[in-house]
Amino acid sequence: MSDYQHEVEELERESATAARLFDVRRIIGGLFVVYGVIVTIAGLMADEADLKKAQDININLWTGLGMLALGLFFLVWLKLRPAVPPTAAELQDGTEERPAEG
Repeated sequence: MSDYQHEVEELERESATAARLFDVRRIIGGLFVVYGVIVTIAGLMADEADLKKAQDININLWTGLGMLALGLFFLVWLKLRPAVPPTAAELQDGTEERPAEG
């Protein structure tokens, strides 16, 4: 195997790793999970005065649980359908899949 081919394969592996690390689904999912945990804890610690302000609806608890669900959805989506960058051959051929326009 030539040095050039070895370098290309190494760059493809690094590109795939970078695509997985910086996938926006990971960032959004992680932030929603962290904030969801914080808001859910605030909802669990709500007292009667807080509930009366919100007409006896524990807004923090419901919002926190919704944020947790959304964050987990993004992380499961990331796990089930990971980002795969196009290979060098696909880029050269122009055969990478493009979304349909219109």
